Amino acid sequence: MRRAVCPGSFDPVTNGHLDIIARASRLFDEVVVAVGVNKSKSSGRLFSPEERMAMLEQVVAPFPNVTVAGFEGLLTTFCQEHDVQAIVKGLRAVTDFDYELQMAQMNASLTEVETVFVPCSPEWSFLASSLVKEVATFGGDVSGLVPADVLERLTARLAERAAEREG
Repeated sequence: MRRAVCPGSFDPVTNGHLDIIARASRLFDEVVVAVGVNKSKSSGRLFSPEERMAMLEQVVAPFPNVTVAGFEGLLTTFCQEHDVQAIVKGLRAVTDFDYELQMAQMNASLTEVETVFVPCSPEWSFLASSLVKEVATFGGDVSGLVPADVLERLTARLAERAAEREG
């Protein structure tokens, strides 16, 4: 069985993430979407790891060979523990490639897992979770950038944060 992992923070999951996950699901027998649970970065996150995994489980439900799991620590350790042969990374631009190549080479030095680079579809080449959060925070329309269920949660969370700041 060819098993791959699509790692990320997914805070929140975007249509660009879904594009890469969908395409990976056609290339591999099984795909695990691995949500990084980095406690040192948790204060900057909009959603908890559990919320991010719940959103992902909802939006990947149409893909029968895709599951969602959280992980802490090294991705290569997760890969070894889950018999994963490949890491799938989406590339938006050359700057992504520079960073991701370095990560792929480091991961290859730690274990025999291969990294597969998938160029994002052109319509998502600008898309990043951080940009979605920033635009949505200032009232911009991100409805075409995230799945509908994610938009609903994103809107609600931003309203909660705004109320906290005012209260």
